[in-house]
Amino acid sequence: MYQGFKKYIPFQPVSLPDRTWPDKAITKAPVWCSVDLRDGNQALIDPMNLEEKLQFFKMLTDIGFKEIEIGFPSASETEYEICRALIERNLIPDDVTIQVLVQCRPHLIQKTFEAIDGAKNVIVHFYNSTSTLQRKVVFKTDMQGVTDIAIEGAKLVRELTEKEVARTGANIRYEYSPESFSGTEMDNAVYICEQVLETLGATPEKKVILNLPNTVEMSTPNHHADQIEYFCRHLKHRECAIISLHPHNDRGTGTAATELGLMAGAERVEGTLFGNGERTGNADILNIAMNLYSQGVDPRLDFSDIPQIRKIYEKCTRMTVHPRHPYAGDLVFTAFSGSHQDAISKGVQYMSESGTPYWEVPYLPIDPADVGREYEPIIRINSQSGKGGAAFVMRQSFGYDLPKAMHPEFGAMVTAACDEAGRELKPEEIFSIFRREYLDLRYPYNLKQYKLFEENDTDSDNTVVHFDGILRFRHEDHPISGKGNGPIAAFFNALRGVGITDYKFVSYSEHAVDKGADSKALSYIQLRTPEGKSVFGVGMDGNISLASIKGIICAINRAANEKEQKA
Repeated sequence: MYQGFKKYIPFQPVSLPDRTWPDKAITKAPVWCSVDLRDGNQALIDPMNLEEKLQFFKMLTDIGFKEIEIGFPSASETEYEICRALIERNLIPDDVTIQVLVQCRPHLIQKTFEAIDGAKNVIVHFYNSTSTLQRKVVFKTDMQGVTDIAIEGAKLVRELTEKEVARTGANIRYEYSPESFSGTEMDNAVYICEQVLETLGATPEKKVILNLPNTVEMSTPNHHADQIEYFCRHLKHRECAIISLHPHNDRGTGTAATELGLMAGAERVEGTLFGNGERTGNADILNIAMNLYSQGVDPRLDFSDIPQIRKIYEKCTRMTVHPRHPYAGDLVFTAFSGSHQDAISKGVQYMSESGTPYWEVPYLPIDPADVGREYEPIIRINSQSGKGGAAFVMRQSFGYDLPKAMHPEFGAMVTAACDEAGRELKPEEIFSIFRREYLDLRYPYNLKQYKLFEENDTDSDNTVVHFDGILRFRHEDHPISGKGNGPIAAFFNALRGVGITDYKFVSYSEHAVDKGADSKALSYIQLRTPEGKSVFGVGMDGNISLASIKGIICAINRAANEKEQKA
């Protein structure tokens, strides 16, 4: 057996036997910082151009982000250009803070301050890597060596900030990241951040953002939460810092690591829309925010039109959103399974009938309408779909509320059509089956003319209904007439006159299809055939009585056709 797994060193978790985060709950939104224009952009095969970045920035502000990392202005002219364009075109709302990233290198820090000249609100985010592996492999230095780099960077950032503030009155805040925090010994991470806080002169009134990147996701989310709680407990002057998370998704648990990190004491999250970012990506802010939303917590971000957000995202990044992406994918509110479809259908019906103020639909964690999605695609029909799925589509897409007893009959037709097509059926195709099998069925019996009228029986003081019509069958027109105590009884008696007997009436339901005076009545008739089988017919007419009569003829035609096919 291949033994390649033996070359990997297991993650060594921090010892925190008295951890408290498992008993916490997230009851309010963190401070959100989008890093789409930096971390997300640098991960693209073809980075965004200036106009795409500006469009993306505008979308982020519309969503409600108040802190946006716009790039690494000292890294290239393109990155510098976006910063200057935002400032010089006055595109930054007064309540939005731009964030710029820079390594702890003097000439890069100088260049960064040139780039932000004229901005009102800025976070200068400086960093250096601190992990055990990077110290050994990349920098070939000890912890004191990387600490000295951070301190010197902090000194210069503070010096330039004080000059800029004195000159322009800008609101400049500090952020420091011990990059690869996830791979740094916790006591070392605490130590270097304490030195930076002290160098920057942090106070409770002027807090410094300490960003703790899960740069490479190396452990299960619970161990990440232990790291965050350990850090928060041991940091001196915790009241002088805002603890920020910057999770990546190497193990596919970026969302969980973020949520547990918030429970462990963090107050701020850096991430991207749809999780875009290097390697397997960053924490997906949309996912995390909508998770809060689904628990009744205001995420303080507006994702009420995810289709439009997704459209801009895909246009600017040339990335695609996976069809199973939480909350945003094409298929995330879609059920193909019959049992799921049945539960969703009953949930939607319960919501309508009960008037409950809460969202209570099985399998759907949120109301799709809350994120700009329509109800039509919730239940989609393929060969795995159950009897209730087709009925749900008929109700939601076309307003046809099939009686429950009719679901198996119509569902079997739709399933057979799916099997024949070898694919899912669109709502229009399902309606086409319904129309062909019920509404347009005119063989072998076609009711060509008909009229109903009532008269009072003076002897019994009852109303008698008369039916007169022309029924075409065997290629000939046959006059029929009958009377009874109601339209259905009168029609059954008329049919007996031409030998159509032994059909028994089982059930009847009806509803209007369209609202208003021009609405038509839809009638569902269930009959028992002479052979003892149940069959449904559907009739539609502006007159409810005639709709019922059409439904009866439809049911008889369906029974006759089935008998003929078996003969």
